[in-house]
Amino acid sequence: QVQLVESGGGLVQPGGSLRLSCAATGSISRIGSMGWYRQPPGKQRDWVATITGGLSTNYADSVKGRFTISGDSAKNMVYLQMNSLKPEDTAVYYCNIHYASVDTWYHSWGRGTQVTVSS
Repeated sequence: QVQLVESGGGLVQPGGSLRLSCAATGSISRIGSMGWYRQPPGKQRDWVATITGGLSTNYADSVKGRFTISGDSAKNMVYLQMNSLKPEDTAVYYCNIHYASVDTWYHSWGRGTQVTVSS
């Protein structure tokens, strides 16, 4: 079983930056993709960004140009650099991994890290 642990959340002023990290541990043969989702208070969880094959990246329109996703395949880690933060970026941010253990593919979620953008 794979576990994901997010870190790096906190309180930041509008216009500020934060860097989220996510570490995946457990029986991983291969990683298909890693990504970030977020859930604002009282709303559904939405996709933010994905990195596939360690190189190909995709972003939600709401964060394009402000957020950058990157990965370290050797360490099974993924990062989310968030710049020019806005109050509407306030949410619990969750890490997700699509991975293979031996010959079976799975999805796993972290517990989330709170990001609050407020003056």
